[in-house]
Amino acid sequence: MFNQTHKMNLQVRLKSRPVGLPQAQHFELVTQPIEELGVDQVLIRIFYVSVDPAMRGWVNATNNYAQPVTVGDVMKSFAIGRITKSKNLSWKEGDLVTGLFGWQQWAVVHGSVIDRKVNSGMLSDLPLSVTLGVLGLNGVTAYFGLLEIGKPKSGETVIVSSGAGSVGSCVGQIAKIMGCRTVAVSGGPVKSELAKNYFNFDVSVDYKSGHLLSDIKKACPNGVDIYFDNTSGPISDAVLPLLNQSSRVVVCGTVAFENWDPPPLGPRSDRQILVTRSKIEGFIAPDFQHRWEDAYVQLAQWLKEGRIKIKEDILYGLESAPDSIAGLYRGENIGKRVIHVANDD
Repeated sequence: MFNQTHKMNLQVRLKSRPVGLPQAQHFELVTQPIEELGVDQVLIRIFYVSVDPAMRGWVNATNNYAQPVTVGDVMKSFAIGRITKSKNLSWKEGDLVTGLFGWQQWAVVHGSVIDRKVNSGMLSDLPLSVTLGVLGLNGVTAYFGLLEIGKPKSGETVIVSSGAGSVGSCVGQIAKIMGCRTVAVSGGPVKSELAKNYFNFDVSVDYKSGHLLSDIKKACPNGVDIYFDNTSGPISDAVLPLLNQSSRVVVCGTVAFENWDPPPLGPRSDRQILVTRSKIEGFIAPDFQHRWEDAYVQLAQWLKEGRIKIKEDILYGLESAPDSIAGLYRGENIGKRVIHVANDD
């Protein structure tokens, strides 16, 4: 049994409320003793925590799909760890679990906070960190966003903004499995090359090239059937006029803008949507949480078969956490960004 006497817990807490993009100064590192377990609680030793673009919305006070993190609280984050002590009959010591455990070394949480027990057989030679990427929120976002909202058909053209990102790259590869023609839009020659030659998009567009409109039009000579939008902004302005009849737009992210107050202005696409009878639908993965396990099984199979490839951007130590969200928006990461907290001993 784990003895937590005198054990200390390093946490990253929200120090002040950002307006727009959270920066390092909005967080603070705090060390305190591990809490005693209450009724139905468990103690989890955390191995990896996630860094996601959506975390910007989790700390801002603007309209969002979840309540913002309270100033002074541990920063909310998906994590993977092992239960070392339990007072919950549903969860045992030794269980490998994922959930919103936050940016900290140890998490004392009620059993209801745990998303799932990780099937070690499903991982089989895969790193634990994939449970925060393709076998985590990013994977199920790509899976359900494309298959349930986009509803791809073989031969259709699917264009993905942030195509080299952790969600976008997975979307593109699933679309290829479905028999679609795929177009990635990424920032800079390195990510553009990665999308084309590693993630196997048919065409890759660099939105920093200086001629975005003509590049996207050239990449989609027969128009666009599905637009999986992770960015909004200028990329969307270039794609929406190319929508085909009965096309689908999956709105998954808006990382092109740091602040939505006041709302940014852009070209009006209403006429194109009307004429083509296109559908635009916002989407978040928790809409399909009751089916996540089915997606994990399929994604793991594709991963092991080599039909889906991944890239990871691993930071080491919670000391790197405060600036890690801003780093995503600076485009520093190549692949899914996670923070290594401890080894699974």
